[in-house]
Amino acid sequence: MFDLLSDFAKGLVIGVSIAAPVGPIGVLCIRTTLTQGMTAGFVTGLGAATADAIYAALGAFGIGAVTLLLNSAGASLRVIGIIVLLWIAWSTWRQTPTGESSLQAAPSLGMAFIGTCGLTLTNPMTILSFAAIFAGAGLSGGARENITIHAAVLVAGTFVGSMAWWLILSGSVAAFRSKVGPRALGLINKVSALVLLGFAAWMAVQVASG
Repeated sequence: MFDLLSDFAKGLVIGVSIAAPVGPIGVLCIRTTLTQGMTAGFVTGLGAATADAIYAALGAFGIGAVTLLLNSAGASLRVIGIIVLLWIAWSTWRQTPTGESSLQAAPSLGMAFIGTCGLTLTNPMTILSFAAIFAGAGLSGGARENITIHAAVLVAGTFVGSMAWWLILSGSVAAFRSKVGPRALGLINKVSALVLLGFAAWMAVQVASG
């Protein structure tokens, strides 16, 4: 039992560590929370947490064939990610809030979830990061026959840790949402678009140099 709790705790730390660094998903979560509310912001992050859990499972269970497949398709997946980021950046730049009613205009929660999940999955380097982290962390029950259970608990902890981070982030941003007016939201849209464009450019450089 202690070994399972240890693996779950390791997963929590891994999940938060992967989710916390500010990237395109973090920018989207903050902007979505400000413009559409905490629920939409959290669901945006939940899509990333789900993608993290998928990659965590591949890393924890050591599915080498899938890892090699994703790695070989890395350039193509990054191109897809670049296109998605460019489209989101363009859409964000064009949005100009003019009043309180504009804060309610939002895509479905399902689309927000699928969009960020897909965007996170387009970075195949994530699975390599998880594989390296899990190799260093190790499973507490690694020498036992129930290794699958320990791997599943580690993945569950990773998902909960990532999900908890997005809940904290969206909740914290939502606390200041009522103080942000249309003009400030317009500025946030422009800054968010430029940041997303920067991430797209960085990914393009990676593809060109890879």
